[in-house]
Order: sequence, then C-alpha cells, then structure tokens
Amino acid sequence: MKLHEYEAKEIFKEYGIPVPKGFITSGKVEKIDGPVVIKAQVLVGGRGKAGGVLFADTVEEANRKIEELLNKSIKGEKVEKVLIEEKIPIKKEYYLSVVIDRVEKKPLILFSTEGGVDIEEVAQRNPEKIVRYYVDPQEGFLPYMIRGVLKDLGLPSQEIPKVADVIYRVYKIFRERDATLVEINPLVITEDGKVVAVDGVIHLDDDAHFRQDYSRFEEYRKRENLPFAYVELEGDIGVIGNGAGLTLASMDIIKEYGGNPACFLDIGGGASEDIVKKALEKVLEREDIRGVFINIMAGITRCDEVARGIVEVLKKHPDVKFSVRMIGTNEEEGRRILMENGIPVEDSMEEAAKKLIEMLN
Repeated sequence: MKLHEYEAKEIFKEYGIPVPKGFITSGKVEKIDGPVVIKAQVLVGGRGKAGGVLFADTVEEANRKIEELLNKSIKGEKVEKVLIEEKIPIKKEYYLSVVIDRVEKKPLILFSTEGGVDIEEVAQRNPEKIVRYYVDPQEGFLPYMIRGVLKDLGLPSQEIPKVADVIYRVYKIFRERDATLVEINPLVITEDGKVVAVDGVIHLDDDAHFRQDYSRFEEYRKRENLPFAYVELEGDIGVIGNGAGLTLASMDIIKEYGGNPACFLDIGGGASEDIVKKALEKVLEREDIRGVFINIMAGITRCDEVARGIVEVLKKHPDVKFSVRMIGTNEEEGRRILMENGIPVEDSMEEAAKKLIEMLN
C-alpha cells in the first residue's frame, strides 16, 4: 500500500525526522508565509517531471498554481489534494532509501550523494556514487554502523552524525511500520547546515494490517469496502480475472505480448453483474487506461452476468479497448451479449491478449 507524501511526512515527524513546515489543502488559501512549494498528492512516480510540483511567492500566485494542479491529472491520476510547504534553501541533495533485497533476504540501505534525481539514472551514469549497506535483522542497526560508509563517500565530518541519525530513524520506520520501502529523495542539507527530508515515499506491507493501524491512510480507506482483490500497478492495461492464479497468469501473458499491466484485479468466484461493473469502474477511474483484458473461467461465475457488467461499463467508456477470454457456465449467452456490442471474445487467453495488444498498437 502506497502512502501519499503528506502521510509519509506525518510518520517522519513522529520519528523525529525534520520535514518542511506545510499543510494539505483541496482549495484556495488565505495566506502563505514566504515562498512555497505546491505539490500534487498523487501515488505515481515522476510527479515533478509531469508538472506536479510548482512554486509560488505570493498568495495570488499560490492560488493560481493550486487551481492549476487541482484541475490536472498526473499520469492518469486526478489531483484531489495539494501539499503546500515552505521553500527550503538547499545546499546539497542526497538520496536515501531502505528496501527489502529479496535475493539476500535482508533489508538494504541505499544512499547516494546524488539526490533529487531518479536513482535509476544515477545507477546507470555513476554507479560508484551509490552505496549499499545490508542490515542483519538479528543484529539490528544503529547510527555508528553507517558513519564509516558516509565518510568514505566524502561527506563532511559535521554532516555525518546528522545524516547517520536520519538513516537510523528511516530504518526504524521500515522495521516498526512493516514497510517494504521508505525513501527520501532528496534528503537535503540546508544553507544553515540542517538536514531536512524534502520528499518522502513509504510503501507498507498489506499483510501487516492485523498489527498496524492503517485506517488513518487514504488508500486503505478506499480499499476497505471493495468486493474484490485489487492491486494498482504502473502500466496502462487493466487486467481482470476470476481467481488469483488466473489473474496473475493474465498479467504475465499481457507482458509477454508487449503490454504493461495497470492492475491485478480478482473478482473471485460467483461475481455478479454489479461486482463486474464495480471492478471495471475501479480500473477505469484512472484516465491513462488504454485497454482492459478480462479472463474468465466460469464455474460458479456465470458468463452472461460478466458480459452484462462489461457492456454496461463499455457504454460509458467507448474509447477504451476491451478484449475477453470467456469459457464455462452460460458461455454461449455471454459471448452473444459481448459480440453484439462489438467486444472481441476469444477461446484462449493468448489469442485474447494478442488481440488487445494489436488493437492498442
């Protein structure tokens, strides 16, 4: 589960990591205290390059920029809130994250002296500027363990204890909050020598909900009442199946033919027309969805119910391409409904996936 930047920074503050002063809003503001940064709160990467981060010096300018962002979509996600923060005088920018290395089966601390840019770019251009530090979960992690690494990277002696302390606190968040990623990019040194987390990303492990209070987070509240399993991804092709294994296989076949899945959505067994409609509406909330691949092997699920749900949603989204593989209970009736509405139905998921990619290209 991804957190919005403002939610990540609330956690940073709880753990004593300095962040800029700021507030969240969905409308105009009456005053600002000096130059500000206005940031769209969306759960996609590359927000800055997509025009989701703007600057303002006056209230009038700030309100114009707020309105501009609230009328915008970033990579298909509608902006509903913006974070307004004081503009920080930056001297240096670093990169910091903690992730799980699934090969080594350990938490991995990544740190770079090149912050403020995509870490993937740094890895390609200057890999020597990224350090990797594995943490033994049994041993734990304390600030002194990383100080030698920071010294070898060339950080000034006065910065090392401050940066090491932030790394320790980020790792503590990672462990205590059941995170799969905690990232600060950039972690900045200000003109007066302070360390500040200017941006923040936290991804939480969904399976830890039984011991964590996720109800405070927007994304969790949105998911709570969904009658199906849904995981959002970064592609532009919605993938819907009935059964987790079938849905995963559907994602693989879309990838195999050159597509990029936008989600995992499992409607489960016995899904009604209404659940199918809700599932498609959930997928098509995103404006960047170009096509939807639906793979149904019907046992207790009825193909005609699925087909009616698809047709109802198609009427509202005529520009979105659909491709369906459908076999099983009431298959002939389901196929008839879809074909009468111009939706291709195939016998195999390979043919259905191939057909969708051809339509999109």
